[in-house]
Amino acid sequence: MAGRIEDYALIGDLQTAALVGRDGSVDWLCLPRFDSPSCFAGLLGDGRYGAWRIAPVGADTCTRRQYRGDSLVLESIWATADGTVRVTDFMPHRDRVPQLLRIVEGITGTVRMRGELRLRFNYGRVDPWVRRTEHHRVAVAGPDSAWLRVPPGIHTYGQDGTTASDFTVRAGDQVPFLLTWQPSHLQSTPRTDPALALTRTLDTWQSWAAGCRYRGEWQQAVLRSLITLKALAYEPTGGIVAAPTASLPESIGGVRNWDYRFCWLRDSSMTLSALLRGGFREEAAAWRKWLLRAIAGDPGDLQAVYGVAGERGLPETEADWLPGYRSSAPVRFGNAAVRQLQLDVYGEVVDTLHLALEAGIPMERQVWSLLRTLMAFLEQHWSEPDEGLWEVRGGRRHFVHSKVMAWVAADRALKMAELTGLPAPVDRWRAMRDAVHADVCEHGYDSRRGVFVQDYGGTALDAATLFVVKSGFLPPDDPRVVRTVEAVQSGLDHGGLIRRYSTDAAPDGLRGPEGAFLACSFWLADALGALGRKDEARTLFTRVLALGNDLGLLAEEWDPHEGCQLGNMPQAFSHVALVNSAYELAGS
Repeated sequence: MAGRIEDYALIGDLQTAALVGRDGSVDWLCLPRFDSPSCFAGLLGDGRYGAWRIAPVGADTCTRRQYRGDSLVLESIWATADGTVRVTDFMPHRDRVPQLLRIVEGITGTVRMRGELRLRFNYGRVDPWVRRTEHHRVAVAGPDSAWLRVPPGIHTYGQDGTTASDFTVRAGDQVPFLLTWQPSHLQSTPRTDPALALTRTLDTWQSWAAGCRYRGEWQQAVLRSLITLKALAYEPTGGIVAAPTASLPESIGGVRNWDYRFCWLRDSSMTLSALLRGGFREEAAAWRKWLLRAIAGDPGDLQAVYGVAGERGLPETEADWLPGYRSSAPVRFGNAAVRQLQLDVYGEVVDTLHLALEAGIPMERQVWSLLRTLMAFLEQHWSEPDEGLWEVRGGRRHFVHSKVMAWVAADRALKMAELTGLPAPVDRWRAMRDAVHADVCEHGYDSRRGVFVQDYGGTALDAATLFVVKSGFLPPDDPRVVRTVEAVQSGLDHGGLIRRYSTDAAPDGLRGPEGAFLACSFWLADALGALGRKDEARTLFTRVLALGNDLGLLAEEWDPHEGCQLGNMPQAFSHVALVNSAYELAGS
């Protein structure tokens, strides 16, 4: 069975990513892209659906692990009665094809090791044909092939559907295992020097990380979050995925299991805001080019989510052959959110363009033309109901957060017009901004309780209403803001953290509960800080920070009853919120 969600580490090559458990098993890897079918899907069941474990014989979990420096190179230390071994896992930055390298190094003593590679293509559904050629084992199925290269002297053999290897390492020994994917019609793989690949991978990551300009008290947590966010960027196009995994549940055994391996405009925009804040402009420029390509055409056809190269068709299907993470079914691939109207994304996109401009990235005329087109559409449609930030499946409503973000779009567009002097219908944008503001204050506000609510005419609370203060929609000393923050803090409390909303009070078309949403808890810390309640804000921030695993990685949610992480892992939303909160609490 797959380990706890927090047991997993992330490695990747800026085009895809793998999850490595504390037990030494790679239980998730999609090749060649984030959103490709997997060759390891043990995360959504067990090793029968694809996994690759290398560990000392008889050992269950590593003794400790860490990333080497400011990189995505993972080191797992195994201390046994017979000696100590280090396994270094990483994916070299890609030249031609994706590769996963696992280097076993003897530190002390003599340790017996075992490797078990079980490749299963197409999300665990297809058993490949495996053959031997020189120092390779080659697994082929349809369009996919995976080539395992081992050093001379390491014997591999087939056993119960796996490629197994038994070997011994002594102090000073280094035994590299190299797995390469490529289209099955190609007959040979590129030669790779493991030591050189490791050096280049470390140098590339650490050179990038050196550009971080955050120097506050949470330096390591912020930098690790920024590295994680960088790892979710698809380098060839500039698109950014929400998470590298699919269908990890928001409650164990529940149905809230979604595929996050795509580029949500909202999540991508927020990720860029965190990277820009950290001093990384190149990613913002690349994402802006991706945006222009992805949403080109009729603004009425804007989707909330796209594929990593801007694909529009992401049909949602259920994989009934997979049992799901700890029997959490159905397992879903693709995402039906492509068909939803989510008006808030306009605000997030325009806000990110504004942040990029403030960061010194020039406003190109084609980008300005795109912005004006988006604003023209939003002027006509902001007053309509939508599925909103939380992508509800119970019908469209007038979500307060969506309206507030429409206000943000108009506000930031006006600011950019002032900064650039580019032609714009500023009178119309100003009128829209005023109209949205008045509409939210009249219809999104529960005058009896004195708080903003989830949707017009409703009474349910929603953590997204914290954007009333986070966005600058109202000043933090406004009594309506203060009461809303306090209502969210008490009314959505879940073991000292914050839910998105109550699924009982605000039905969303799905059954069952979910955990506390980590990004919302960071948002509350930001709001408390804006209200001047700095000690409360810091206490909440440090509590959420402590929920990260031993490597500083955060999933989407937290179960305070079971004390475990929930949802897709690692989650961009959570790490974005961490970075922004660290800056907010530092007053910068």
